[in-house]
Amino acid sequence: MVKKIIVVGIRHYEDPFYKHVTGASGPPPGCGHQRNRSLDSVLQRIPEDMTPTSPDGAPLRLPLEAPAPRLALPPEIPAGSDDSGIHTPPDGDGNDEERQPAPAAARSRESLDSGNPEDTDKLTDPADAVVETQVKLEVSAADTSKNKDFLLRMFESKLFDMSMAISYLFNSKEPGVQTYLANKLFSFPYEDVDFYLPQLATMYIEMGDVADVLRPYLVHRCKQSAEFSLRLAWLLSAFGGDMKRSRATKLRDSILAEEIRPAARRGHHRSQSDASALRLAMPSGRHLGDLASGRAFDNGCLCGEQCSCGAPRLAPQTQFLNALTSIGRRLAGVADKERRNGKLRAELATLDLNLPARVWLPLHHRPHYVLRIPPHAAAVLNSKDKAPYIMYVEVLETEGHEPLPPRLLPPAPPAPHSPPIRHTKSEENLVPEWPVLSLYSALDDADAGDCWSHDDEELSTQYALRAPAPDSLSQVSALSALSTSSCGSRESVAVGAGEVRRRLADATAAPPPNAFRHDPADPSATALKESWESKLARMRSSSPYGALAGWRLLGCIVKVGDDLRQEMLAAQLLRRLQAVWAAERVPLRLHPYEILCLDKECGLIQPVVNSVSLHQIKKQSGKSLRAWLELEHGPPNSEGFLRAQNNFVESAAAYALTSYLLQLKDRHNGNILLDSAGHIIHIDFGFIFSISPKNLGFESSPFKLTPEFVEVMDGESSDMFQYFKILILRGLIAARKHCDQIIHVVELMRMGGQLACLRSSSAVSSFRARFHAGRTEAQLHALVDRLVRAALRSISTRLYDHYQYYTNGIL
Repeated sequence: MVKKIIVVGIRHYEDPFYKHVTGASGPPPGCGHQRNRSLDSVLQRIPEDMTPTSPDGAPLRLPLEAPAPRLALPPEIPAGSDDSGIHTPPDGDGNDEERQPAPAAARSRESLDSGNPEDTDKLTDPADAVVETQVKLEVSAADTSKNKDFLLRMFESKLFDMSMAISYLFNSKEPGVQTYLANKLFSFPYEDVDFYLPQLATMYIEMGDVADVLRPYLVHRCKQSAEFSLRLAWLLSAFGGDMKRSRATKLRDSILAEEIRPAARRGHHRSQSDASALRLAMPSGRHLGDLASGRAFDNGCLCGEQCSCGAPRLAPQTQFLNALTSIGRRLAGVADKERRNGKLRAELATLDLNLPARVWLPLHHRPHYVLRIPPHAAAVLNSKDKAPYIMYVEVLETEGHEPLPPRLLPPAPPAPHSPPIRHTKSEENLVPEWPVLSLYSALDDADAGDCWSHDDEELSTQYALRAPAPDSLSQVSALSALSTSSCGSRESVAVGAGEVRRRLADATAAPPPNAFRHDPADPSATALKESWESKLARMRSSSPYGALAGWRLLGCIVKVGDDLRQEMLAAQLLRRLQAVWAAERVPLRLHPYEILCLDKECGLIQPVVNSVSLHQIKKQSGKSLRAWLELEHGPPNSEGFLRAQNNFVESAAAYALTSYLLQLKDRHNGNILLDSAGHIIHIDFGFIFSISPKNLGFESSPFKLTPEFVEVMDGESSDMFQYFKILILRGLIAARKHCDQIIHVVELMRMGGQLACLRSSSAVSSFRARFHAGRTEAQLHALVDRLVRAALRSISTRLYDHYQYYTNGIL
């Protein structure tokens, strides 16, 4: 008689992890036990009408909750498991009665897997198979419960940080775990979460299940902060594709349409009709984005600390950044670099008419408002095709919602051979006798003031303003000079004879030997060479807002026409590597800087102050790198030179290892800076992970190391050169200890194929292989020696430098 096969349902069990997370008595739908492939294939071969029977052929009733017998498992033989998590204990050393069911069950399982119908005659009693299956399922349930408890304890431990949270959120497929981790984000500091905001935005775009659990946190943060709202909207725009992105598009549109706003504060009694009347009474609300109005960034809100009138919260900032990027687009159409500089300063002078305003630079994270943009301090950077430019912005750091100071004008020079006169108020329509400039006249030494005046007599008493020293070279922009509708209302300050003599002496003094001269092919060289301390003191003394306690000077590079998303990823990796080396006490020095993507082709970059490129050094001085360091810091045995040399070695080793790990390309001397302390700083990370300009793949060196660099280190046989190699070795050992934290940042950004550097299927695996996790320290030592030797003797490095010189004039 052929015995029939019994099918036993899997009993539900209570999972303490899900009970803790969801409050339910079992796992949520869709999170059931995952069976292995062999068990599924067995169940597919069982007829649907088969019922359990006893040996005499009568139907057999089996309880669902059968008692589990004790299994005799030797301690030295652990229980095995397959992919489904169901443990398959081996044969024990107990008596014969306990060993009998195991071989029979094994034979029945083998016969079912083989699919041979003749083997079904060898099956044992069905009741024994039921007991065996239920025993295995209960063991699996207990083991799974232990794993969940362990995972929950790890999530609640003090060692669990944002890096681990986002890694588990990306890899976990269980809704309960995803919900728990998304709720865990509320407990992390904002700065930790914001570091991974590009990854969170990418997951929201590409992973529907994760997007559902992330949305509450993202909406909460958008209600808390206007800056976070805009950063998220910009990232959703930058990484959102053309299709299948309805979820991200809806969230971005909701943010920009001001649908996600903070709740009105209790106790605010202004009615909606009163708020509407206030908006209608303010003409500035109708001029958002109109630079000619003078109120392009004023939303017309009079609510003070907590807005309840419905005035635009994000529109002024978006209009401000749109104005900055539009200038970059218009500059790209001007071929001559000198004319670009003149046009840039005229454009910024027009924009400055609309300041102060409650707008800010997103690169600076402390709360602040923009007071003024001095046009004469801006310069177009050296670029062949694009027109990136650097500008400096005067801001007022605030702790709350203090009122903005009224618009103040820089002092105008008094007319020669005449006593100081008082400028009339704006209502009198009188224009001071200032020189009129053509629209694109050069303003290299001019401070572009203007004649726009907000209420002249409403000077807030909390801003204690001092009268700054007048600048005899101050001029006005073309638009402000032609404007006769409003003028400054402040008193002119007479200049004494002593002040005149001091200024003449400063103007005629011989420049320092390391100063840069004006270069028409690179107008930004002179502006970048000036020390930040000198620039700060000079611009504060000439600013009408310089006496304010919260006055600060910030720099910003506006770049249009380039994809900054890869540079943003590289900046993340640099910050992560620097944090690892700081934790491991390895004296490697990177200089990560902030990069903000506004969309796929434009963004803002934080400038590296007190630094100039190697190309500018070689072109302006005509000296080698070592000779320049001696000129800047003193003779070779001086303390200043030795400190600069040590900084050079530590930073050169850091960027050499980073270039090897990230496979940085396009490493010409225009993309390598040297700061005033001797540090090497790499910029422009548009080509990483082995992609290269025009996909030529020309640069084959692991990193850039020229004989000029080795000369600064006193030669290949010097102690400093050995120190250089030791630092690379120590940095690699430290980085591979934390390589998972670094690699998963890259893995998350592969989704969607938005980044060209990660479209290769081997990009992440090759990145992981460069950490050499399986090598000993002796093998790593030999590897570093080979890398340094290959970099120093690389022909492609020298050929690429020559190529840049002949095509772009970069020395």
